[in-house]
Amino acid sequence: MTLLPAPSTKRLGLVIDLDICVGCHACAVNCKEWNTGGYGAPLGDVDAYGVKPEGAWLNRIHTFEVSPKDSPAQIVHFPKSCLHCQDAPCVTVCPTGASYKRSEDGIVLVDEDRCIGCGLCSWACPYGAREMDPVEKVMKKCTLCIDRIYNDNLAEIDRVPACVRTCPAHARHYGDLGDPNSDVSKMVAERGGFDLMPEAGTRPVNKYLPPRAKTSPNTPPKQSEQTESLEATGFLGWLDKALEKLG
Repeated sequence: MTLLPAPSTKRLGLVIDLDICVGCHACAVNCKEWNTGGYGAPLGDVDAYGVKPEGAWLNRIHTFEVSPKDSPAQIVHFPKSCLHCQDAPCVTVCPTGASYKRSEDGIVLVDEDRCIGCGLCSWACPYGAREMDPVEKVMKKCTLCIDRIYNDNLAEIDRVPACVRTCPAHARHYGDLGDPNSDVSKMVAERGGFDLMPEAGTRPVNKYLPPRAKTSPNTPPKQSEQTESLEATGFLGWLDKALEKLG
């Protein structure tokens, strides 16, 4: 089994704004393109244009159609990838040490040369954020585009994860969530950003910003509605509360 390193001061991760995500899948597509030609082995596809396509995607967007009590039916988009948890169960369950967490920045990675494809890390992840590559037969997951963020050959504007760089709505943000003065940390504090499924005890680095409560065009939102944080009791429990806020 693999041990977790001592907690790092630097915690790189993502902040995703559910209020403005439009569900366009640009983040997922650019993630697939970049990681197929970048770090590690390509992301495999089987029968991509056939009846039963199968492939590895490191970032997915779940879309829900909901009908709040006091407002019309609407669509909620929920992007999800590896959350680079501080107490990552996918790391401690790995029998070969292929899954590991970097001590210098908190990023969780997979050493594909050591992965035996047993799938234990996928079972241990409460978020379903790992996928077995159907071609390479090794586990794949979000790398936070480590080959971009530390690449001095790229322009500074491009030294962010591919999903962040490509998001047309600017719903995705990248930075050091271990630094209370970083832009992402301030965003989380101001908007009541929260963990996904905190009861799992994984302490995810990535945070989500809740949808803002709806108001009439001439009524400014209350301060409490701007900053109130949602307490999750599982993903579906969190979603129910988020939808109540939308209404």
